[in-house]
Amino acid sequence: MSLEVDERRIAGLRALAHPARLSMLSLLTGTALSAAELGRELGISQALASYHLRRLADAGLVQPAGERSQRGGRERLYAIAPLDGDWRPPVRDDEGQALLLEALIAQLRERHTRRDPDATGLIVDAELWVSEEEWIRARDAVAAATLRLHEQARPPRTPGTVRVATTLVMFPVTPDAPTDAPTDAPTDPPPTDAPGSP
Repeated sequence: MSLEVDERRIAGLRALAHPARLSMLSLLTGTALSAAELGRELGISQALASYHLRRLADAGLVQPAGERSQRGGRERLYAIAPLDGDWRPPVRDDEGQALLLEALIAQLRERHTRRDPDATGLIVDAELWVSEEEWIRARDAVAAATLRLHEQARPPRTPGTVRVATTLVMFPVTPDAPTDAPTDAPTDPPPTDAPGSP
């Protein structure tokens, strides 16, 4: 991998490390939108939406998609930039990956507050040992499913569509990494019949 490609991936990774920018990319998956439209969808000012769009554009994640007349003026539209077919996070930017992970966690928490309690969703958590071939097969199948969702995305509030949220992180784990629960994980209260229970 060339240094130039790696630097571009680092810039893209760091640009993604903000919940508003993650939301913008989701919205732009279905259609080209202006900063004003993105601001309205996200409940932020047009100026702030423009700032986030510039960060995404500087990282090569969005691109101009034309202009249109709006109330006597012109507004620029933005769309997702085509991927180069191999947009993987750079392995050497631990800080950028940590920032992105924090943004994804914040995004997931916020989206979860808006879930439809009557609809069927999916929650999966696993740390497993499988063959490398099975890992690659599963990873590629999930990638194909998410690509299909992105290809089928429509503009916000299109009649006949359902609004869905997907946050996904899959990766191999270092073989000698401990499998202990994190120390900051919530703990269950002791059972009422445990010694020392009131």
